[in-house]
Amino acid sequence: MTVSHEKQGHVSIITMQREEKRNAIDPEMTAGLDQALNEYEDDPDLWVAVLTGGPRVFSAGTDLSNGSGPLTTRGGEYGLIRRHRTKPLIAAVEGLALGGGLELTFCCDIIIAADNVRLGLPEVKRGVIATSGTLFRAVRSLPLHIASEVLLTGVELDPQLALQYGLVNRLVDPGMALEAAMEMARVIGRNSPVSVQQTVQALDRVVGSTDGVGWEATRRAKAIVEDSQDRSEGVRAFFEKRQPVWSGR
Repeated sequence: MTVSHEKQGHVSIITMQREEKRNAIDPEMTAGLDQALNEYEDDPDLWVAVLTGGPRVFSAGTDLSNGSGPLTTRGGEYGLIRRHRTKPLIAAVEGLALGGGLELTFCCDIIIAADNVRLGLPEVKRGVIATSGTLFRAVRSLPLHIASEVLLTGVELDPQLALQYGLVNRLVDPGMALEAAMEMARVIGRNSPVSVQQTVQALDRVVGSTDGVGWEATRRAKAIVEDSQDRSEGVRAFFEKRQPVWSGR
C-alpha cells in the first residue's frame, strides 16, 4: 500500500508511503490518492484533510520509469490535479516537492513546509513540461516573473522566498510540518463545516474560472514536447545520469 488514510476526529491524514522512491507517483499511488480523497470527500464526519509524504520527503513527482497511471474519474492526474474539492486540504511538506510533487501542493488550500524544503519544477531540464496545471496555477501562487523563472530555469525556489512570495503559508523546523498542519486543521475544524465548505467551493469557482483556457494551452504545449527529439534525449540522459545534448527539435 503506497497511500494510507488515517482519521483523527474530524481530520483526515492522507500519507504517501513510497519513501524509498522519494514518493514518486506511480499508478498505484495515483489510485491510492484518488481513493483516499474520495473517502474524505464522501464522509460527512471528515471536515479537513492533511496531505503529507511523511517526515522526510513529500514527493519527487511522476515516476519516470512507470508513469503515474491514467487520469482518475474524480481527481484527474494523481487523483487530485483536476478534482473539484468541496472541503479544505492542507499540504504538510518535508524534504522535497519537485515537479509533480510541487504541482500537488498547488492544488491545496494551505501549504505548511519545513524551512529546508526543496521546491522546484525541473521538467525543462529533462526535455519534458509541467502538465499538471502548473503552467497556469504557478502564476496564481507566485508573481509572474518569479513563476516564469522557476518554470524556465528549472532552478529550485528558496524556501524563504517561497514564504515571502506567498507560495507557502508557514515555514517550520524540519520534521514539524505535519504537526503544524494538524494544528491548522484543528483551527479550521473549530469553525462551521458548512461555512468552510462553501468558502472552499466559492474560491474554487472564482480562481478556477479560467482553467479551461489553461488546460487547452497545456494540451497544445504537451503535444509538441512529447513529439520532440529533446524529450527522448532528456529522459534518456536522466536515466543514464549524464547531461542531455539538446537538438532543439
